[in-house]
Amino acid sequence: MKKIFIDGSAGTTGLRIHERLADRRDIEVVTLPYEMRRDEAARREALNNCDIAFLCLPDAAAVEAVGMIENDTTVVIDTSTAHRTNDAWAYGFAELSDAHRDNIRNAHRIANPGCHASGFIACVYPLVKAGIIPTDYPLCAYSLTGYSGGGKNLIAEYEDADRDVRHESHRIYGTTLTHKHLPEMKKICSLEMPPVFSPILGDFHSGMATTIMLPGYSAKDVHECIAEHYKNARLVSVAPLGGDESVIYASTLAGRDSMRIAVCGHAEQTTVTAIFDNLGKGASGAAIQNMNISLGVDETTGLVL
Repeated sequence: MKKIFIDGSAGTTGLRIHERLADRRDIEVVTLPYEMRRDEAARREALNNCDIAFLCLPDAAAVEAVGMIENDTTVVIDTSTAHRTNDAWAYGFAELSDAHRDNIRNAHRIANPGCHASGFIACVYPLVKAGIIPTDYPLCAYSLTGYSGGGKNLIAEYEDADRDVRHESHRIYGTTLTHKHLPEMKKICSLEMPPVFSPILGDFHSGMATTIMLPGYSAKDVHECIAEHYKNARLVSVAPLGGDESVIYASTLAGRDSMRIAVCGHAEQTTVTAIFDNLGKGASGAAIQNMNISLGVDETTGLVL
C-alpha cells in the first residue's frame, strides 16, 4: 500500500485533498499531529518515508520541503507556484498532450497548475498547438473566481457577519498585470508575451469561469479545434456549440473535479470559457488526478465528476 503525505494539510487545498482521499483503501494517508505540522524533523521524516508527497504550502516553504527529501523515490506533487515553469518538473495537466501525461506518469517532481492558469491554458493550448492562434497573438482574458481560492484568511473575511459591505460586489484585483499565474500561462502555451489578464473575486465560496476573447475568429472553427483536442478526455469536456451557455455561472461545477469548456460567439467574434471549481480541477482535484496517474490507477479514482 502506497503512503501519501500531505505537507500543509491544514490549508484549503490540503483539506480538500485529505477529504477526497478519506475513503481510499488503496493508499495510506500519513498525517502529523496538529502541533507537529511545522516540526522540521517530523516533516523531514514524513517526506522521506512516503511514496507521494503533496506540498500545499507557500512557495518558499515548498522549495524548502523539496530540499528536505534525501531519496530518489518520493514523488512530489507541488501545488504552489514555485516549480510550474521549471523544466525539470512535469507540468501536471495531463489533457494537454500524450507527452504531458507520460511526463506525469514517469516523473518524481510534478508541478500542479494554478487555478486561473488551468482555465486559461485549457482554452489556449489547443488553439496554439493547432496553429489557429499565433504565438505572438495579444491575448486578453478575465477570470471570475470564488473566494475559497484565497485560503482561510480570505474565507474568514468573506464569511464574517460584520464584513465590509463592499464584499457584496465583485472585486477586480491584479490590476498591476503581474499576477503570479502569468509566467506559466505564457510558458505552457508557448506564447511570446503573457496575456492581459484580469482576475475577479466574487461573493461566492467556490467555482471559476476563465474566459479568453478572440476578435476576428470564427466560433465554429475554434469549437472544432478544442472539441477535437479533448474528445478523449475524461475530466475535460466541451459543450456543444450553440448549447445552453447563453448565460454562464462560475459556480456551475463547484464541488466537482471536472472542467467544461464553452465556446460562444459567431463568425467574427468568439469567447472561450473554462468552467470548473477553483479547488477542484483548479487545485486539489488536479493534484489527486496527477497522483492517480503516477500510481498507475484510473485517473478519476476518488474524484467527484
